[in-house]
Amino acid sequence: MQGMNIGQAAQASGVSAKMIRHYESIGLIARADRTGSGYRIYSSTDLHLLTFIKQARNLGFSIDQIRELLNLWQNKRRSSRKVKELATSHIQELDERIRELQDIRQALSHLARHCHGDDRPECPILDGLANGHYRQAQNPKKKIGGRT
Repeated sequence: MQGMNIGQAAQASGVSAKMIRHYESIGLIARADRTGSGYRIYSSTDLHLLTFIKQARNLGFSIDQIRELLNLWQNKRRSSRKVKELATSHIQELDERIRELQDIRQALSHLARHCHGDDRPECPILDGLANGHYRQAQNPKKKIGGRT
């Protein structure tokens, strides 16, 4: 396969040109070769890496986790144990995020149920956001969304 420009690589991999440049800038992928006129040119190997990264991002892996996955993927002497540990750890993180999102949904549903949704100015949703009353009653040490 002849090299592709960044637009072709973006279309073929499903990764935007902006993200491809970002991945290059942070060293997640090697800087692309350049044509004589300075345009980036991508190989089929680059496309394969971009597709791998896209799939890992779709599964919610962080950039640091993807960096580790890429290193493991490219190391033919790796053990699958390390890959499984990384995936299992990510599953635990996802489970925690799911719990946090369920808490957020429950809090917002509670506030929405108590809002009349009419022409009156009183609004439990805005009041709840303004004073944090509901959030604090649910978990006094954690803000909604898990961010402190």
